[in-house]
Amino acid sequence: MGTKHKEQRVALFVDVQNMYYSAMNLYKAKVNFTNILKTAVSERKLIRAFAYVIEADMKGEDKFHERLELIGFEVKSKELQTFVGGAKKGDWDVGIAMDVLRMAPKVDTIILVSGDGDFADLLKYVKSLGCRAEVISFKKTTSSKLLAETDDFIDMSLDKKKFLI
Repeated sequence: MGTKHKEQRVALFVDVQNMYYSAMNLYKAKVNFTNILKTAVSERKLIRAFAYVIEADMKGEDKFHERLELIGFEVKSKELQTFVGGAKKGDWDVGIAMDVLRMAPKVDTIILVSGDGDFADLLKYVKSLGCRAEVISFKKTTSSKLLAETDDFIDMSLDKKKFLI
């Protein structure tokens, strides 16, 4: 598993929609992204922190994105896609994966804040490059495939006061 130490360079990748819907579905609450960032970094050297959001024209969305930036995240946004027939989709999986691949050679630890099992192969790959792979999410909504690839897992459900608003 390896250990965390203060000289590790870390990059954080937050799938905001994944965390938002997990928190709402499980606890009818919002996520405390400030405490996620503090916990993830854990006295190590933060190189970059990304928050991936979908623009859905919701009230207060711009202020939320501004708050993420004030906390220390680089906010990457994408418009919600609407298809013929009314189906809607907002997905950052490929964008997150590309940024992880770009950052992996520059850091010691990749921290993913998502429970999405689609990222399991990505974590397996960054570990093959010599990076630690850490995940922060709610265990109930986290893929077992993703958990199998982590060097460290923080279950946000175990400290709801810290991770939920």
